[in-house]
Amino acid sequence: MDLADLVVGDVVLVRPGERIGADGRVLEGASEVDQASITGEPLPAVKYPGVPVYAGTVNGTGSLRVRVERPAGDTVVARIVALVEQATATKARTQLFIEKVEQRYSIGVVVATLAIFAVPLLAGAPLEPTLLRAMTFMIVASPCAVVLATMPPLLAAIANAGRHGVLVKSAVVLERVATTTTVAFDKTGTLTAGTPRLVSVTGVDRSSGEVLALATAAEHGSEHPLGAAVVAAARSAGLVVPTATGFRSTPGRGVTVDVAGRSVAVGRPADVPCSEADDLESSGHTTAVVSVDGAPAGVLGLADEVRPGAPATVAALTALTGRAPVLLTGDDHRVARRLAAQVGIEDVRARLLPEDKVEEVRALERAGERVLVVGDGVNDAPALAAAHVGMAMGGIGSDLALQTADVVLVHDDLGAVPSLLALARRARRVVIANLALAGTVIAVLATWDLVGHLPLPLGVAGHEGSTILVALNGLRLLYSSAWTRA
Repeated sequence: MDLADLVVGDVVLVRPGERIGADGRVLEGASEVDQASITGEPLPAVKYPGVPVYAGTVNGTGSLRVRVERPAGDTVVARIVALVEQATATKARTQLFIEKVEQRYSIGVVVATLAIFAVPLLAGAPLEPTLLRAMTFMIVASPCAVVLATMPPLLAAIANAGRHGVLVKSAVVLERVATTTTVAFDKTGTLTAGTPRLVSVTGVDRSSGEVLALATAAEHGSEHPLGAAVVAAARSAGLVVPTATGFRSTPGRGVTVDVAGRSVAVGRPADVPCSEADDLESSGHTTAVVSVDGAPAGVLGLADEVRPGAPATVAALTALTGRAPVLLTGDDHRVARRLAAQVGIEDVRARLLPEDKVEEVRALERAGERVLVVGDGVNDAPALAAAHVGMAMGGIGSDLALQTADVVLVHDDLGAVPSLLALARRARRVVIANLALAGTVIAVLATWDLVGHLPLPLGVAGHEGSTILVALNGLRLLYSSAWTRA
């Protein structure tokens, strides 16, 4: 059956590993579902009867019977796409500054040239000197240098950014980047790698090494991201892992194996109460309790790994904008605050759905901020579209985020964010300097022609010379030295 033909009330069977085809509610079964694309949570969410599920998310190891609660056109994913379209449509149409004035200026030059020729001629002035003065004025006042004052520096900056793995989609985008006053980051997959890492092992009645070895024996056959993190930590530590038999996995609860005749389980703290687990959870860690024959033996603490350079990126952006970045995430408040403390962010806004992220961005912009949003997932796309500038992670970013974003970090390099902002601001300064030079030359030569006698060759030399100067000044941004690392 085609997913588009599903109607409210239909019941669908979702097998292990399948993508859920509709928004609905679980009727039977238990599993863990990867819904990071919707909520941004790095670990799978436990699903059991009565809990909602979302179209486009991926089922884990259990089977689920799901009752459809929304038609295909009203799923969370469909509403996210609609939010992107709405935000894109309402985003103010912007142009380069020079495009706004060039046409009117050119018309003004033509009108002034005709007046300089016609008025003296009607007053009885001789034809040849009058025509020569009008021609000279038209040459020196033409906007060639003004046009080249803008595009070479912007295009050179775009090319330089491209060489360093940053795709800027237009000169207008680069101009908007230069005026950014606040940067907002998504958490999972943006400031973090998006995969959990074992960060602590606490023994209750045995050593931490023994606890990790038992946990690894239990998790060796598990497909859960937590299991993969435990096994990777044991390998890095070079531990000898005991042989386990009778692997049993209960979706949403954990795994159990037999080791040397004893039952070893790794599961939720709720099933095996442990004060050490409570302490870790309160500090923003994801926890799992390792138990032997039903008694707690130790606690594993896991966290999403911070991307290398994230703290330096946050510090550099704070220095550039005068304001620390904002964290916008769908994850839990405690987890978000822990990550924010690690990278140096104070303004944390957690438990946000895609539409909530859009509202937070709009609230910042209503307060006078020009917001650059950095994200990677489907759930970030509406905020990328609504922001002054949207920037997507190119390596792990979803197709929707990449299409919506104005800028793409091809190599997922966070250090390129402050580098691009600094380069865009430098390009803007070069544009302003070029416009000042071009405008001054035009004003001097035009005034000389009107109130005195400007020889045509000198006027041509001054006009062409200023055009060449502003072009060369802009092309300086092609040098690698123009790109500075945070």
